[in-house]
Amino acid sequence: MQENKSPAKAPAAPVQPLKKKSKWTKDDTELTILALPTTIWYVLFCYLPMFGIILAFKDYTITPGANFLTSLLNSKWVLFDNFKYFFGLRDFPQILRNTVLYNLVFIVLDIVLPVTLAILISNIYSKRKSKAYQTLMFMPHFMSWVVVSYFVYAFLVTDKGLLNAIIRLFGGENVPWYSAPEYWPAIIIIMHVWKVIGYKMVVYLASITGIDESLYEAAVLDGASKFQQAKYITIPALRPIIIMMFILAVGGIFSSDFGLFYQVSRGANQPLTPMVATLDVKVYQMLTSGTVSLGKTAAASLFQAVVGCITILTANAIVRKADRSSALI
Repeated sequence: MQENKSPAKAPAAPVQPLKKKSKWTKDDTELTILALPTTIWYVLFCYLPMFGIILAFKDYTITPGANFLTSLLNSKWVLFDNFKYFFGLRDFPQILRNTVLYNLVFIVLDIVLPVTLAILISNIYSKRKSKAYQTLMFMPHFMSWVVVSYFVYAFLVTDKGLLNAIIRLFGGENVPWYSAPEYWPAIIIIMHVWKVIGYKMVVYLASITGIDESLYEAAVLDGASKFQQAKYITIPALRPIIIMMFILAVGGIFSSDFGLFYQVSRGANQPLTPMVATLDVKVYQMLTSGTVSLGKTAAASLFQAVVGCITILTANAIVRKADRSSALI
């Protein structure tokens, strides 16, 4: 009986050692040159001015015959005394409450309303009408709050305002809008929505145009209504951009649109102060008062920046834990 011998295996080819990638390539040089102007811009205008943070920890005094930098370095260190002054202001709880509550309302409205409008406009069959609606809603984004404040004044001025003229037409009496703080939360919210809704809607609308049309075609064949298509296709597809916009909005929860709260209210003076005063308005008032040192004003601004950074990192961490792919960082 013959033994079955397995065929001899061919000797394995020698393993070629992997070539080490050079430390620096031509592509690296080209990309570095392209990124260099942006890097220089960020260093000069974003990181270099951060040296001024020390102003928040000093009692800034001007040294005769010296420049700003020399005066800053020669000023006395007071550590956290400037922060104590800011936190100890009588109206600090009020302005902090206004800033946070307004921003919470803005965050909700800036997601719900633009997403709804984007879905509605994306379902308009006439491209001409769709572009016209987008343009009309996007236009307020380019208008300065200074210009808008004059339009608001023309509407709200007591004697000759358009809104009071309409009220008188229906038998009512003039409302002193600039002396009635109870109306201003609604006015502020309406003006904010009017100003930003077009821009945010375009952001979501651009994301909707990137959704695969075959998904909607399949949904139509299955008998899905427009509402069901929006619920099960459009909104899930918009989820990443919604989360990104939410995280960025949370990062500014301790800041406010200065033009909205100061220009529209025509100076945020009494008796409107309790309803329109925010941290940004307070910092400006401290800066222009002539009695508050620069160190105390810098402390207020640094507080906003640090807390804003903490909130955006916290929001990002929460989102990353729930859905890692949707986090910014």
